[in-house]
Amino acid sequence: MEIVAFGVQADERALLERAFEGRHQVRSLDVFINRDTAPIARGYEVVSSGVNADLSADVLQVLSVGGTKMIAQRSTGFNNVDLQAAADLGLTIGRVSSYSPYAVAEFAWGLALALNRRIVLAANRTRNFDFRLDGLMGRDLRGRTAGVIGTGKIGEAFTRIAHGFGMNLLGWDIAENPNCAALGMKYVDREQLFAQSDLVTLHVPLLEATRHLVDAAALAAMKDDAILINSSRGGLVDTAALVEALKAGRLTGVGLDVYEEEAGFFFVDKSLDVINDDTLARLMTFPNVLVTSHQAYFTKEAVGQIIDATVRNVEDYLAHRTNENMLVTRGQLPAAER
Repeated sequence: MEIVAFGVQADERALLERAFEGRHQVRSLDVFINRDTAPIARGYEVVSSGVNADLSADVLQVLSVGGTKMIAQRSTGFNNVDLQAAADLGLTIGRVSSYSPYAVAEFAWGLALALNRRIVLAANRTRNFDFRLDGLMGRDLRGRTAGVIGTGKIGEAFTRIAHGFGMNLLGWDIAENPNCAALGMKYVDREQLFAQSDLVTLHVPLLEATRHLVDAAALAAMKDDAILINSSRGGLVDTAALVEALKAGRLTGVGLDVYEEEAGFFFVDKSLDVINDDTLARLMTFPNVLVTSHQAYFTKEAVGQIIDATVRNVEDYLAHRTNENMLVTRGQLPAAER
């Protein structure tokens, strides 16, 4: 069988094709699935999609009419998938339920450290042989407070690093993680976490209940010199409200590996284009903001695990098996989703 894989990054392609070698052929494309590109999948029973794929009802309809029966997402989040539409069309939808939490946690810390110590600004200066230290003063993290929103596997990995720095630990989640509590984490309500944390990091999925979790009220509650990191999903942050807070001179730094309107921008070269997203363009003007292109997961270990799970999902589908990664199985939603 030949599988068509959308949104394949250059560094990912060899790993993906090697993983399927001897099983199936893979046609790797760098374009993402959306209304315009879905017809490319005509004639392919199995389609693999990357991060930021548009799997809304009308896109799923085009795929189904073209003969697609199984979609294997190479990502964890599924807020981009209309699961009910997939079920109605009799499709099977698989995802990657987990991969290396250290990849994302370490990258989130990379953003935090770069912002706290103005590393990007300093590096840009020294490339121009400007060796002044003006405006580069950071703060010791030891003794300060890290607020972790979402203490699952990634949040726990972030917490362990924060503990290593000697930080005080606050957490918020629907359920406490005993491993984080054992490190000294105190679970508090969101308002208290925002108000008391010097560093706030987001590690929750994007659901209706978490959309714009960091809104104008949350930002107003945060310390003026706090650092905010989002390496989870862009929609967790009300970006317009964030811009207003930054324009008011608040927050020491903001690190965004995700952006709520990133589809159509992230993973592609827009360097010669006019950027018509005024909010994204404005974010780029702040010297205390770092925006990266949804790369926190992008390590050899994590991508390898993602691809292994994708191969397993495809093989289980073809063998009429199910597993914990299946969001929809031949038109059947899990009981919790019905």
